[in-house]
Amino acid sequence: MRRVLATAGHVDHGKSTLVRALTGRDPDRLAQEKERGLTIELGFAWTTLPDGADVAFVDVPGHQRFIGTMLSGLGPAPAVVFVVAADQGWQAQSAEHLAAVRALGLRHLLLVVTRSDLADPGPTLAVARERLAVAGIEPVGQVAVSAVTGEGMDELRAALGRLVAALPEPDAAAPVRLWADRAFTVGGSGTVVTGTLGAGTLHVGDELELLDEQGQRSALQVRGLHSQDTEHQQVGPVSRAAVNLRRVGRDEVGRGAVLLTPGAWESARVVDVAVEPVGDGGAGGGGGAGAVDAVGGSGVPDAGRAEPPQRVTLHVGTADHEVHCRALGSGHARLTLPVALPWRVGDRVILRDPGSRRLWAAVVRDVDPLPLRRRGAGRARGEALAAAVGAVGALRRLRLAERGVETADRLARLGLLPAPESAGAGPGDEDGVDAHRIGDLWVDPAAWAIWRDALAAAVRAHHDAKPLSAGLTPAEAAHGIELPAEHAAALLPALAEAAGLAVRDGRVRDPQAGGLGPAEGAIAQVEAWLREDPFAAPEARDLDDLGLGARELAAAARLGRVLRLPGEVVLLPDGPARAMRVLAGLPQPFTTSEARQALGTTRRVAIPLLEHLDSRGWTRRVDAQSREIVR
Repeated sequence: MRRVLATAGHVDHGKSTLVRALTGRDPDRLAQEKERGLTIELGFAWTTLPDGADVAFVDVPGHQRFIGTMLSGLGPAPAVVFVVAADQGWQAQSAEHLAAVRALGLRHLLLVVTRSDLADPGPTLAVARERLAVAGIEPVGQVAVSAVTGEGMDELRAALGRLVAALPEPDAAAPVRLWADRAFTVGGSGTVVTGTLGAGTLHVGDELELLDEQGQRSALQVRGLHSQDTEHQQVGPVSRAAVNLRRVGRDEVGRGAVLLTPGAWESARVVDVAVEPVGDGGAGGGGGAGAVDAVGGSGVPDAGRAEPPQRVTLHVGTADHEVHCRALGSGHARLTLPVALPWRVGDRVILRDPGSRRLWAAVVRDVDPLPLRRRGAGRARGEALAAAVGAVGALRRLRLAERGVETADRLARLGLLPAPESAGAGPGDEDGVDAHRIGDLWVDPAAWAIWRDALAAAVRAHHDAKPLSAGLTPAEAAHGIELPAEHAAALLPALAEAAGLAVRDGRVRDPQAGGLGPAEGAIAQVEAWLREDPFAAPEARDLDDLGLGARELAAAARLGRVLRLPGEVVLLPDGPARAMRVLAGLPQPFTTSEARQALGTTRRVAIPLLEHLDSRGWTRRVDAQSREIVR
């Protein structure tokens, strides 16, 4: 078992010393850090616990000037070792770090009171437990230690084992999203990026996508993998991973860049989030830890809670960006970023006001939402998001209601598909799967009903206005009912079937509609002529005298009343069969002239009729002058 833990706690409370005592490795790698005894950058170390679990530590700085660096280390970690010194007790950065832990939804926490050789740890443990309780966090355990004397270190290792065992099993088959926390160059190998792999599996040779800090995308390949100073052909979660990359230079990647499985993530500059102030981690601020649920559904709206300012710093993964925040009400806000980032519904991020140092927990509830154009649209949007509480099905239904239709691929990228065990369920299941499924498309039931009824009305109105028409073209039908153009080809046939319509010969029509209207008598006259002499097709002037043009003849052919051949030759539908009976009595092969004479007709009729028989495979040419019946 492999897991990654982050440290947290006030500056100079012994986080790095503790990691050094546990692992034998110094997480402070910069000369400036060693000279000042102050962690400035993220540090990394690892060890094997007595129970055999491999544990890597991300050691974060505790000083308030490096809060952004601390958040970049804390963000990707699944659990935290929270450190408070016995001789100093709870301090300002203790509260700030706890607020960050709350905001990120980290509920697997081990409380460690250090420097137990310098002061009685009891009072500090009591205060720390109280602060955690106010924050809604029950620690997996608590240990008092001295990294100098070794007191409590064995108990700490055992407690770390219990913490690791309590963590949920990561999804090794998930798409990769590795936030870079460090990048450097190795001579002869090229660029190396490190980060915490929380889900998915990396393999040597994988093709990945790099999204850099400026939002630029590039394709690259994994040249090599290391984890905990050991070379691997693959690295799974949860691990510290060093990824040696092909096709990318060191200056193209830095902290805040992200490595992605291509095509597996929805990138956007605008997201809607549920927001909740977390104050100073328990000494003040907003509601309890449960006010934002697994997919960001707010609890009962509190009109008194503070909203983030319009300009706020967003911390996601190892990245931080200045963003515009628009309050939507009902505990929600819209964030507009300077660059597109890869999102999934349920992602937890932190909003920080650099001026007041206040923090807000934020959970992504929609990615690339529709623009807010009308007065009051923001408030209505906040209310709709607040109403979509519970499982991801509620957010999926809201998204479908706003867009009408989405592809399964996009819903999967957003994390809005049902869990595999409920994927085949129907309306009314626990995930609320109540969308129409048309191939790869998920369609909102209300939109489906509107499009179906509108299509039926449009086609019938068209038949009323143009009784001889073959119906609407698919493009006309889709445009007329405002069907999304990119999905029209897939949706229109299913909508037509649901509306009792048919799609035939490239037209959408009502099978019950039509008729010949004023042309009925004229077609009946043509039928009478042809019943008397089946191959004496009316001349063009005869058709004109009857008022039969191309539109009327096409309608009659569509209804099965006549057969149209090239040159506006009109026969009865059974004309080809009658001709075959006559031609079968001729010596084989026969010429066009012999066929014409046997049928008692003209070359104007005989030639297109024989070509029609050829096209159906009933006759075939022997040479340029003759043909024969196919036996």
